[in-house]
Amino acid sequence: MKHLGGKGALLVGLALVPLAAGCASQQTLQEYQDEITSLREERTQLKKENRELEMQLDDYAVALAEANTQLTAKSEAAPSYPDLDALGVDYGQRDGNLYISIPSEITFASGKATLTKNGKQALKAVADTLSGDYGSGVFWIEGHTDSDPIKKSKWASNRDLSVARAMAVLHFLVEDAGIADDQCVVAGHGQYRPIAANDSKSSKAKNRRVEIVVHMPRT
Repeated sequence: MKHLGGKGALLVGLALVPLAAGCASQQTLQEYQDEITSLREERTQLKKENRELEMQLDDYAVALAEANTQLTAKSEAAPSYPDLDALGVDYGQRDGNLYISIPSEITFASGKATLTKNGKQALKAVADTLSGDYGSGVFWIEGHTDSDPIKKSKWASNRDLSVARAMAVLHFLVEDAGIADDQCVVAGHGQYRPIAANDSKSSKAKNRRVEIVVHMPRT
């Protein structure tokens, strides 16, 4: 084998430079590809974990909604008043307040604002309930009618009739049942706050009522 001179050795060295550079480039490219593959796998795993977290969040949301429904049902559950039940007086919870609804078929004759005997009896039981269980409350006495226009009556409108009936209830509660006048608020809504469609005799009867809404002091 012949010994290479200076120029020959230089040429061989220069020939090996591209080869070494090529090897380095291949190694760098492989490292990049490996890193990209790793990042893709990491992204896939993160997506999977994100989907699982979203599913857990949905489960928590459903559980929270159910808990709120149960809590609302408990808070909306009114106590039982057999005396009012026996007299045909309705009651329940609305917006966190007790309401007592006395149908006009018990309290007033058609188109009238004078309490009947049965109406006074019902209101006496209502007053006993208010005094016994809600003595510190404020009582909103609210008159309601159906949507039939006033025809054979001295009242100019359903609102006037509803106010007169609410006032009749107020006078009885204060003058005959011992409820303090300053605990009472009176309103007449006429036909504007129905609880049933005014499309039949039975639904109209439900709308003709006086409601007493109990507002207790907030603690």
